[in-house]
Parts: sequence; C-alpha cells; structure tokens
Amino acid sequence: MKINAAGLKLVEDSEGFRGRAYRCPAGIWTIGHGHTSMAGPPPVKSGMTMTESQARAVLARDLETFSHGVKSALKRDLTDNQFSALVSFAYNVGLGAFRGSSVLRAVNAGQDELVPRRLAQWSRAGGRTLPGLVKRRHAEALLYLTPEAATLISAILPRFSSAERREMDAARGMIDAPTGTPLRFSTTAWASVTSAAAGIYGAVESALWRLQDFTSVFTIPPRTYVAMTAIVIIGTAAFWIIRERQRHAEDDDV
Repeated sequence: MKINAAGLKLVEDSEGFRGRAYRCPAGIWTIGHGHTSMAGPPPVKSGMTMTESQARAVLARDLETFSHGVKSALKRDLTDNQFSALVSFAYNVGLGAFRGSSVLRAVNAGQDELVPRRLAQWSRAGGRTLPGLVKRRHAEALLYLTPEAATLISAILPRFSSAERREMDAARGMIDAPTGTPLRFSTTAWASVTSAAAGIYGAVESALWRLQDFTSVFTIPPRTYVAMTAIVIIGTAAFWIIRERQRHAEDDDV
C-alpha cells in the first residue's frame, strides 16, 4: 500500500501552496503545502521561504510519515486508492484524530460502504460547516470508492478554489470531531416519550375509574395512581433512550 498520484494531487490541490512561513489560526508555523515542524524536517520558523519544487519534496516526505502512521493503524490490506484517501484524511485532521475516528473503525471492520458517511462527518471547524472541507471529504470518499483499475481518477477529483483553500487553512488544527446530538436536544425522542406517556396515562386513568365503580379498594383518587404510573413510565422511557443513544453512538460516533 502506498499513496498514489491521485492521492498526492488531492493533497496538493486542497492544501494549496504558501512560499513564506506564516502562523495558522491555531498558532502553528506553516509553509509550503501545509508543512509544519510537527510533521518532520525542516523546522518551520518566522521568515522562512520555500519554492514550489522544495514544497513538493517536503510534502513527499511528510506523506511518507503519515503513510507509516496510517499503515500502522490498519488491520487489513487496502488498494492504493483507498490507502491514499485515508492518508489525505489523516494529513488534514492529524494522526491522533485519525486513529480514534470511526472512519478507521469502519475501514478495519471491512465496512467500506460506511466510509463516505464517516468521512463527511469531519467537515466542520469552529462550529461551522466549511465548503472546502465538505469538498475535500467528498474527494477522499470518491477516491476511496474508486476501483484500482480506474487510471483517470485524478481527472474527476473536484478542484478547490482559492477561497476554499483559505477556509481550510484557517481551520488547520481546529477541525471539529463529530459528536452526536445531546439527549436534551433530541426532540424526536422526547416527543415519542411524551406521546406514549400521554396515551398510557389516559388508558390507565380510564381503567382505574371503571374499577373504582366496582370496588372500594382505592383510598386516594385514581389520578394519583395515574401520576405515579406516568412518572415510572417516563423514567423508564428516558433510561431506554439513553441506552439506545449509547448503542447507536458505537456505530455512528467519531
């Protein structure tokens, strides 16, 4: 497995080129095609400059580092297209985020059909969805799903505008890991609970009133029994929702 020409082109085009060192919004000195000191030599310092040919050589070394990192996290063999897509993704979000992502879990589980959706979840930074990141995740998914025999994949990969590159550059080091909707904001779940509780409340109350006509067992109004029953129902339903969301989080988390 190795990064191929299509993967290299995807990274080069999405990262763009900056010939003079600058601090990204995360405060990291960056140059060339997104090279930082953390990726390896050369260390990036204020005032540093680099030609495009030098930047391509540095990028090639950086991608070797990321290729080793991706390869060490894989539990199965992939095509070069699949591997290249993952290297591009890891180069963008970082190896640490890649190793903990559900993208990698789907890959290692052989669930290739889930990979595009998992990639698409990594399209936000600072709480906003960025068009450049959406396009990059789409390009990575397209490359991942393209059969190895397709030799013209580079020609159909999306191109990135200067504005999209600037947005992605501004998001460097700050891409949001996807998270599920907090339970308190899950309106669908709570609407279902409320509807079910109301239906059961009405049925229980009606039954208790009818039963009271034939017996004097009740020493308190039926509505009190109904209220107690409703509390138990809602508590049980809330517990069920939490358990279900935790179970689904294992399938659809980051």
